[in-house]
Amino acid sequence: MTTFIDASVRAFALISGFDRELMSVISLSLMVSGTALLIAAFIGLPAGIILGFRKFPLKGLLLSILNSFMGLPPVVVGLFVYLILSRSGPLGFLSLLYTPSAMIIAQSILAFPIVASLCHSAIVSVDPIIRQASAALGATQFQVSVTVMKEARHGIMSGIIAALGRVIGEVGAILLVGGNIAGYTRVMTTTIALEGDKGNFELALALGMILLVLSLVINASLHWIQKQAIRPMNR
Repeated sequence: MTTFIDASVRAFALISGFDRELMSVISLSLMVSGTALLIAAFIGLPAGIILGFRKFPLKGLLLSILNSFMGLPPVVVGLFVYLILSRSGPLGFLSLLYTPSAMIIAQSILAFPIVASLCHSAIVSVDPIIRQASAALGATQFQVSVTVMKEARHGIMSGIIAALGRVIGEVGAILLVGGNIAGYTRVMTTTIALEGDKGNFELALALGMILLVLSLVINASLHWIQKQAIRPMNR
């Protein structure tokens, strides 16, 4: 109990004193996860929109694959990216293994199916009457699509925030492809695991507190967006 109290006091001291190592780990974590989320959104949103509005062969199979990949184990993604980026892999010449770029690639792969699948779900959940009413008023296909997207905006934002929650707390994939190199590829989750094993509980606890606050903010944002989506239905 005394050890926990001492570690907690020191952890608060690290946070309040803006410890350099602590800030470096936090900034790298936010950079990697934020960049991965932007890439996943840039690719996943158009994919979700196409799946939501278009009909084409094997669409059902593609949706099943996307939904399955939402629960893909991070270590499997990490292993796949590792093999692709290793010296003997097809992209080994890029020398990206054990760099923040490799971590961004792995997290983007994890976030993409969440963004695409939830974006698709948000679009198909929009009441068909809205599409029919827009078309009946003479709206073009593009205008109808924009109207549906506006109605689905809360669901789309929920998908993006859910993807952020997935990647920011991820360990396995980035540990494989990043190598947990101090000052270069060490992020919050991998640092917590390493420092906890070493017995450096104050740094691990400080990062754990920051990660917990971030998780609470992400979940609170998701809850607020869901409430905003439900509110118009109750009017």
